[in-house]
Amino acid sequence: MAQNVTTVDLQAKAEALAKEGVVGITIAWADNNGITRSRTVPVDQLASVAERGVGVTTLFAVFDSHDGITFGHPGLATPSGDIRLIPVSDRIVQLAGQPSFAWVPGRQVAADGSAWPYDQRDALERQVGRAAELGLEFRAGYEMEFHLSHTEPGPGGGTQLALPGPAYGPRVLLDVDGFAAQLLGDLRDNGVRVNQFHAEYGPAQFELSIAATDPVTAADQQLLARQTIHAAARAHGLRASFAPLITGAGVGNGWHLHTSLSRDGVNLLSGGDGPYGLTAEGAAYLAGLLRDLPAITAVTAPSVPSLHRLRPGYFSSAYTFWGVENREAALRFVPATELLGASHANVELKPSDASANPHLALAVVIASGLAGIADGLTPPEPVQENPDTWSAERREAANIHRLPATPDEQRAALLGNDRVRDALGEELLGAFAAVRAADQAWAEGKPLEEVITAHLWRY
Repeated sequence: MAQNVTTVDLQAKAEALAKEGVVGITIAWADNNGITRSRTVPVDQLASVAERGVGVTTLFAVFDSHDGITFGHPGLATPSGDIRLIPVSDRIVQLAGQPSFAWVPGRQVAADGSAWPYDQRDALERQVGRAAELGLEFRAGYEMEFHLSHTEPGPGGGTQLALPGPAYGPRVLLDVDGFAAQLLGDLRDNGVRVNQFHAEYGPAQFELSIAATDPVTAADQQLLARQTIHAAARAHGLRASFAPLITGAGVGNGWHLHTSLSRDGVNLLSGGDGPYGLTAEGAAYLAGLLRDLPAITAVTAPSVPSLHRLRPGYFSSAYTFWGVENREAALRFVPATELLGASHANVELKPSDASANPHLALAVVIASGLAGIADGLTPPEPVQENPDTWSAERREAANIHRLPATPDEQRAALLGNDRVRDALGEELLGAFAAVRAADQAWAEGKPLEEVITAHLWRY
């Protein structure tokens, strides 16, 4: 489309939004900690901002989880430099829960408009493009867990959970009836299609399942869903936290990532001659994820609280294995059934949470899966038990190992995997690793509960 037509269209869009009462457009992106950052511009600047962007510092790539700036990455080792934040203008949404504002995801480009190697969205788009060149199409969807607290602190100033339970009970929704109703309505109006919403296992914990779509849209909608949930909670005197852990002993929040892949419209995770209907390419995709799990989880569950969340017996996954509908497995294979159809088959990555940048999470998953297909991998037999109950010798014989449990183990897994390194690119990988090192240094010597509390309202 010609630039002048685009400008005319955006001017018309801005005028239409203004008539609906919109005064500002928030351009959002997630940093290397999974924390959403943003710039807001007056609505009448939409057309010019779409063309020229908004200036932001290069240092957002090296913000840590506590808003500290690390200069530990040589590529961004000084306070000098500026980039442009460009709205993805065809994805503007007037926020149902904040009707005076519209929301749009942003991409980060160099000051001259060229590609910037630290842009997380671009990393995902590259992998989606690689898949398309191979005739493959991916779909992805998120299950988002979160806790609700009252805005007023509890006794002693701590978090006051909105309700005690019971897990999965409909009475729990009665206690937050107004919030639940507004949330589902706002998500619908914001264009986020929901599969289901329910009270989860933990006290005052809920889960929202977003319908699968293409990977870039899935990552964008994950960011939009966060904003929508926060706004609906605030409207009802509540506060939502997506943090990986709420307490050291309790159940944490996962943002489980479901993926599937197809060729010529046929889901490769079903209809094949392999076990559970897997095709050869579908099995190789799963095996590629399994091979790279330690490095993948260094991106999909990267924070210090994430490492403490990945414990045996909590359905959060702690070991490198896959299983069929096994909720203790890091990779839970969900097969097709006669009732649900072939399109339903997918792989759920359980060690994933809100501290992951959604675009990077999907980028490394796709890259590892594509590498598995290229190498013709075959997965081992699925495990239908909890390997934590096995002896160490039995786990070793089955090639099942603990996922990284310390920042040092996590860093080694990330930097030692060429496939994940290539998916991120050396510049982005360097910034990501520097941020993780800064978080590790911040948490060093602090009690776990202090670390958890510090992350609680980051997400």
